[in-house]
Amino acid sequence: MLKIAVLGTGTVGDTVGSKLIELGHSVMMGSRTHNNEKALAFVAKNNEKASAGTFAEAAEYGEIIFNCTSGMGSLEALKMAGEKNLNCKIIVDIANPLDFSKGMPPSLFVSNTNSLGEEIQKAFPMAMVVKTLNTMWCGIMVNPSLINGGDHNVFMSGNDGDAKNQIKEILKSFGWAEKNIVDFGNIETARSTEMYLPLWLSIFGKEKNGAFNIKIIK
Repeated sequence: MLKIAVLGTGTVGDTVGSKLIELGHSVMMGSRTHNNEKALAFVAKNNEKASAGTFAEAAEYGEIIFNCTSGMGSLEALKMAGEKNLNCKIIVDIANPLDFSKGMPPSLFVSNTNSLGEEIQKAFPMAMVVKTLNTMWCGIMVNPSLINGGDHNVFMSGNDGDAKNQIKEILKSFGWAEKNIVDFGNIETARSTEMYLPLWLSIFGKEKNGAFNIKIIK
């Protein structure tokens, strides 16, 4: 079992962190402060394998780091986590570059020729960034069987094959069938999954429900 840092105290971080604990991993939830109310609530509802700390404390603790912060704040949060605490570790980047500053629908603050995943990899070149799980609602991330018997796709992007293989094992423990885990290639391919978000939001707005996903049909 692994020691895992989950950066971010929102619904995504809570959902992913709780699932990891359910699977037997130890999780420290990181935020800006030691006494973040949502982080303390996360600890209170989980068992002794849950703890809370600052971004830096969580990153130092974790063998793998899940970035579950909002896209606008991801780079700042990771900088607060500290480069020395991220070096030679896998950063699982679930965030999307959504800019809500002008209301709905949000725009992408980076797209086309760049991605948030790439920006994180550039900022922390000694870390191994794996972009995944960013194309769906968090309930499906950790329980793909919620729809279509689990027969739909999750995507991965990243430069390090060994890192992607490690994260693939975690995805499989979440319930993802290996045949449904699609490796797009290097971190530049994160552009495509991040740019899917405007379509995802349009579907969500129409359906008023996040329980849907992509399936590649050949």
